[in-house]
This record gives sequence, structure tokens and C-alpha cells, in this order.
Amino acid sequence: MSTRRRPKGDYSEESISVLEGLEPVRQRPGMYIGSTGVDGLHHLVYEIVDNSVDEALAGYATKVEVVLHDDGSVHVTDNGRGIPVGPHPQYPETSTVEVVLTKLHAGGKFGGGGYHVSGGLHGVGISVVNALSEHLEIEVCRDGNEYVQTFGQGGVPEGPLRKGRKTKATGTTIHFKPDPAIFEEVDFDRPTLAKRFQETAFLVPNFTIVFRDERNVADPGAEGGWEREYRAKHGIVDFVEALNASRTALHRRVIHFSGERTEGDRLMSLEVAAQWNDTYADSVHSFVNVVNTRHGGTHEEGFRMALTGTLNKIAKEMGVLRESDENFTGDDVREGLTAVVSVKLTHPQFEGQTKAKLGNTEVKGFVRSVVNDELSLWLKQHKADTKAILKRCKDAGNARRAARKARDLARRKGVLDGADAGLPGKLVDCQNADRSETELFLVEGDSAGGSAVSARDRFTQAILPLRGKLLNVERTSLARALENAEVASIAAALGCGIGHDVDVTELRYGKVILLSDADVDGSHIRTLLLTFLFRFMTPVVSEGRVYVAQPPLYQVRFGQDRVYAASEQELHGLLDARNGKPVVSRFKGLGEMNAEQLWETTMNPATRRLVRITVEEAALADEVVSKLMGSVVEPRKEWISQNAGDARFLDI
Repeated sequence: MSTRRRPKGDYSEESISVLEGLEPVRQRPGMYIGSTGVDGLHHLVYEIVDNSVDEALAGYATKVEVVLHDDGSVHVTDNGRGIPVGPHPQYPETSTVEVVLTKLHAGGKFGGGGYHVSGGLHGVGISVVNALSEHLEIEVCRDGNEYVQTFGQGGVPEGPLRKGRKTKATGTTIHFKPDPAIFEEVDFDRPTLAKRFQETAFLVPNFTIVFRDERNVADPGAEGGWEREYRAKHGIVDFVEALNASRTALHRRVIHFSGERTEGDRLMSLEVAAQWNDTYADSVHSFVNVVNTRHGGTHEEGFRMALTGTLNKIAKEMGVLRESDENFTGDDVREGLTAVVSVKLTHPQFEGQTKAKLGNTEVKGFVRSVVNDELSLWLKQHKADTKAILKRCKDAGNARRAARKARDLARRKGVLDGADAGLPGKLVDCQNADRSETELFLVEGDSAGGSAVSARDRFTQAILPLRGKLLNVERTSLARALENAEVASIAAALGCGIGHDVDVTELRYGKVILLSDADVDGSHIRTLLLTFLFRFMTPVVSEGRVYVAQPPLYQVRFGQDRVYAASEQELHGLLDARNGKPVVSRFKGLGEMNAEQLWETTMNPATRRLVRITVEEAALADEVVSKLMGSVVEPRKEWISQNAGDARFLDI
């Protein structure tokens, strides 16, 4: 054994830190809310609203109101029972309200009888919000009185819970301001929150969510703020109809069924709504206790297995498939399917605090059993609709075989191979063999592509120029898409497969960056590219490998200084902030920039701005892509009309 003396400051008993109260949350916020970026910021609101939803699921709350304020704070009020206010049995000197707000894993969701089902599994939501707030105030209406308590930065109580006025109302109000010392930026995105609340309303029938944005109410054009109310009478049936609003349904009736099982104190229930349409993508959205499980889990696995098995069984019973025919695959039966699978459990087991994937093994068998029985019954009772569905499945199988032949032929010709010999001729590749450090720029136009090739870092950056506008794949099948030269070039350059064959581990680059002009035409091209990647290379997008470059629209010279602005709004900010006589020039396109300018503004990792594309809200992404890129015109016109007020500083 070595007798070398241990240096002072080496690992010892003194090295072990014990974090008390809410301090662990502030030290490692990502462990509790996923990130300190915009997703984590919105997660704070979801945690509070989900508590109100749990009150609704328990049968007590009928309404929640969410308000965004100018100072960056958020106000959430429900009409549930209100958090208990008396002394807590384990902490008799402290009110239960304070315990819930200052102790991790304290709540009514651990088998104490407060909730049979709940999305708040870990009991850390409200205390985490408190920990990550600059200021928080809670008002509880319960037992004929109002009770108030305030907390300072980091969730430190500024005094005990105090009794206020008499009231007949019940419920809980949380008013909090996220701590700017924790978050990268405290700026809530109204459309993101609105879609989440709309989705929640679909999952809790007859529960009303009022969402109001009071920011910038001093603006004469704001007309006192923005407000929406979300309520769904028919629950997930309305959800499926909304998702399919911009598509043509193959059958008028939405398939809808449910089932329930109780074992001791454990409750499992399932509700499914489904409808096939004329598009080529599948849109299966799963939820547990109203929480969006965007990465699926055992409930979704059970649904998919039962769906495939049941449709094959019915197809053979009705003579659509002969015994000698190849069975439908899962991809065949899900093509064009929009479905919502909602499960409620007494003791859900999620992977991580953000609850993206369900892990309860017993749920798979339960869901599979219910879907087998109830879907079979529905299909037998609606034979005309069933024939339309089975024909769609059979057509999808034929198209799948045709697409497989097209892919095999393309591979024999070297179009989809990852090997250099099969790469598209327009691709100017990089030299680094470490994929994680490389970037592929998909560049609009040969002219801009030439500038990008001259500007790039040859070691890490590859360039693929694209000619014209990409095919709108929202309106076509994979087999037809593969016939398009630009689609084939992108698929070949990425090298990770296409459609259901995508393997992200085979992606040839660490980042895929979309680079187009900073104008309306450039936006259209980006939208077409994103539609293609979202529909036919979904894992590449969902794993955060796709980015959008932000090239400048303006160059401003102040003497010898040269600065850039990506929008008209940013230009005005620059002009207001700087002294001196500016000389403003506008770029008509990327091709107008020389290599030095393109590198400085758009391609240099040290100075550029990239927007990472995510699909955290898969149902939202699915709905918006279908509305904006689908063949049905009316939903698109309605969406533009409703959202036109949010569009500012457009390049027209």
C-alpha cells in the first residue's frame, strides 16, 4: 500500500456536501424539469396546472385559470378543494401548505387517499416551482377562510401561513415568478402553452381551462390582452377530430371505446379514440393520467400489438386477406391512422421526472386485452367502415412492398448507401471521421451552396445544395417521394435510412442544419424540408439533430463597424441603440453574401445563431404540419386567420 500523504483538499469526509430543503433543486434543476431553457421554463407552468387537473380527475375541480403577466410572473387559480392548511402530522410546528411547498416528495399522491390517479407521480412539482422561483405567493380557500403565504428567492418562507378573509370559495392560487438567475431567459411562449392547455382539455372532458396573456396590454394594438377558453364536451373523440380536421377521414365515425380493471387498491382504465385518414403518416398519441408520454411506453406497445393482431384477424374473417397472404405489418395498419390512447393508473411508473415514457409492465397486457375485445366488437358492428379501413391497410401493404423494391433498387445503384461511392454528386463532404463533430448544411440554391462551400470549415462542415423547392411530402407516399431527386439526395447524404427504416445511430453527421434565405420564400423552403424530415425521418428530428440557421436580413455599418440584423424588429433595435449615421443594406438572398460574410454571420460556431428543432409536443407538431401542408384548404385558412395577429415584421 502506498504511504504517500494525502494532499490537503483531497477527497475526505469534509468533501461530502449535504443539501437541505430545496437546495438540491437549485443546484441541479435539470434533474427535475429537464433543462433551464425554454422547455424547463414551461415545465414550471405544467407542474402547477397538472395539480389542478389532478383535482379535476378526482372529481372536485371544474376550472383552472392561467394568466401571464408583464413582469414574467404566472398566475394559476383552480376551484378544487384547496391544499390542507392545518399542521402536518410529521411537522406539527408547520402548516401542511408550507410542507408541500418546501419539502421534496411531499404531497397527496403517495397513497394517502387524496388521489386515486394523478399525473404528479413524484410529489415534487409544486416544491420545485417554489425552489426555482424568484418569488411565489400561495392563496388557499378552504374551510370558510382564505389563507396566504409568501416565499422569497429559492422558496424561502417569508413568514408562516396566515389566515385571511372569510370566503365560501374553495381552491388554490399560485402566483410565481421564475428566477432569472436559474433560467436562460424568462419569456413564456403563448402558442406552446395554449396548445398544451388545449390538449389537456381534450383529455379531461368538461374541464374548463382559461388562458389569458396580459403582457404588453399597454400596447394600443393589444386590445386589453389575449384570452382563450378550452373545453371539450366529448373528450378524446373531439381530440381526434381536431387532429384530423385538415385531413380527409376514411370513415365518418370516430372509433371510441374504453375499459377498466381494479385489483385491490390498483386501478387501471383505458380510453381509445381512433380514425383513419387519407394521409400517409401515422399519428398515435399516448397519455397517462393526462401526461403526454411522447416517448410511448408499455401502454402504447400494448395498443400497437393489439391493433395489428385484431386487424389481421378481421381481414381474414372478412376475406380481405387469404390464409396464404402476407399479414399486415404494424406499419400497414397504422398508415393514415390518428389515435389517442389515454390510460389512467393508480401507481404509474415513469422514466424520469418529465414523465415521457411509461414503464408499468402490467399495463401492456391490460391494454392489449381491452383493445383486442373492444376494437373487434366495433369493427364487426360497423362493417362498411371496416371495409374502408381494411382496404387502406391492404393498399398500404402494397405500397410498402413497392417502396421496399424502390429502396432496394436505389441501394443497388448506390443512392441510399452510406458508403462514399453512393453519396450524391452535389454533396461537398467534410474530412472529420468523428460524426459527433460534423455538420451537414442543406442549402437553398446552387449559388448559395457555392458561397457556403467557400465559407465552410472543411474539416467539420459538409454542404448539400438543393435546387428549387422540395416536394411537399405531406401529400404523397414514400414510394413517390423517393422518385424525387432532392429527396433521394438528402436521404443518401444523411445515410440513416428513410421511412420506417431510419436508424439515427447511422446518421453521418452530428447536426443537420437547414440554411435558406431570410425571407418568405426561404421560410417556405424550410417548411418543406422540415415536413420531409418530420414525416419520413422522424427520429432524426425527435432526437434533436435538426437545426435551422438564422442568416441576417440586414447589414448595418456604423463607420468601420459592421453589424447584422436577422429581422426588421432587430434592425430597429440596433438603430435605436447605436449613435452615429448608419448605412443599411439588405441582403436579397444568401447568394449575395461573400464567403467571409456568410462564415461570420451564419456558419461560424462562435458567432452564428442556430434554432434547434424539437417535437416535444408531438400532437401539436402533427396538427400544425397537417394544417399548413395538407390538401384541405379550410383548416389552413382558419389557422392563418386566428394566428395572423402573432405574425410581425414579416418580409413581404
